[in-house]
Amino acid sequence: MGANNGKQYGSEGKGSSSISSDVSSSTDHTPTQAQKNVATSEDSDLSMRTLSTPSPALICPPNLPGFQNGRGSSTSSSSITGETVAMVHSPPPTRLTHPLIRLASRPQKEQASIERLPDHALVQVFSFLPTNQLCRCARVCRRWYNLAWDPRLWRTIRLTGETINVDRALKVLTRRLCQDTPNVCLMLETVSVSGCRRLTDRGLYTIAQCCPELRRLEVSGCYNISNEAVFDVVSLCPNLEHLDVSGCSKVTCISLTREASIKLSPLHGKQISIRYLDMTDCFVLEDEGLHTIAAHCTQLTHLYLRRCVRLTDEGLRYLMIYCTSIKELSVSDCRFVSDFGLREIAKLESRLRYLSIAHCGRVTDVGIRYVAKYCSKLRYLNARGCEGITDHGVEYLAKNCTKLKSLDIGKCPLVSDTGLECLALNCFNLKRLSLKSCESITGQGLQIVAANCFDLQMLNVQDCEVSVEALRFVKRHCKRCVIEHTNPAFF
Repeated sequence: MGANNGKQYGSEGKGSSSISSDVSSSTDHTPTQAQKNVATSEDSDLSMRTLSTPSPALICPPNLPGFQNGRGSSTSSSSITGETVAMVHSPPPTRLTHPLIRLASRPQKEQASIERLPDHALVQVFSFLPTNQLCRCARVCRRWYNLAWDPRLWRTIRLTGETINVDRALKVLTRRLCQDTPNVCLMLETVSVSGCRRLTDRGLYTIAQCCPELRRLEVSGCYNISNEAVFDVVSLCPNLEHLDVSGCSKVTCISLTREASIKLSPLHGKQISIRYLDMTDCFVLEDEGLHTIAAHCTQLTHLYLRRCVRLTDEGLRYLMIYCTSIKELSVSDCRFVSDFGLREIAKLESRLRYLSIAHCGRVTDVGIRYVAKYCSKLRYLNARGCEGITDHGVEYLAKNCTKLKSLDIGKCPLVSDTGLECLALNCFNLKRLSLKSCESITGQGLQIVAANCFDLQMLNVQDCEVSVEALRFVKRHCKRCVIEHTNPAFF
């Protein structure tokens, strides 16, 4: 490894990290033969060091302007294949006392002001940097190298980009973080690689093996991830609480068994500690898979199943059997969910605070009555596109869920001013209201809402037939309200 690094630094020219190159580019004096021998010896010693720093090329695509000039110029990126790869480099050299080095050094009066900051202040600055910038800082000088690898800065790894070789990047980073505790990275708690489409099961297996203290994992949009990788993570990371696999279309199950069809026995002692699970756009998730997830993840409090189009009321029935602590639930765009599914959801009773059933076309006032009757502490309801909801459903909701703060009933053509009046007279704490494309809404209904809900902060009346006078009335009574509208006469 040392020999390779020495070769690399020696081939970079003016923008390299090589000591001899820096010296030759910053002085006009011709060194003696003895001085040449000393410089060559020191350069050789530097190239043989074994400490390593992940290159910024781990996470920055090749051919970027910032990586072709100055210190950023590196041979870490492959110019032949055009892909981003991972390399490790020797740490920056310590300050040397060779005469040639003194000639090239910056005068004391020109010292950068940031160098005057104490170590704790620099660490605080570094804590705001993303992973790629932190790796760059580690290559500036010896002091920054030591500070950049402070364990407090490596509780989180965040990588983004479609071209990054994220499997290689995770391998290099975890290897460096395991330097003090071989094969185990105890400080790392969060890994976010959302949008890294080149992430595979191999990269997640690296995380699972090295990071037993992992608590948060975000791999949204990484469509190459499969059930096998998820099994590795939940099996080897017992403290995992937050898992985002949205957009991972191959994921159909989360369990402690490799076979998705094998459910956890009620007498089995092991459970998955996940509390937050986002499976948005996991199109192939079915009722049987949700049954397995519910049996293994009984501590769930936040569950998002948006656009899981194969789910039905039966899957929600399984969910309510095992997961009785859910506070937030989204089944938006699950077109097979009906009033029977809402009857099951209502079993959560006062624990449910957030519910999204947007575009569930089979939901009517009957389902809304179930939720309103038993979930009295509901704070947020999104029922946009549920065309079966009428004023009767809104009235029942308003009278039973008086602490409602956010309501979206856009594209519900059967909701009129009568429903808005009931809402305004019961839900005084309402802060957000969306009535987009509600054809039966008029300015009179809006005025009643504005006269009673003084804390209203957002009102969406796009594509509604409301007058300018009604909008101005809302603005006068709700000073902080942002009105989204399509009336060109109101501004």
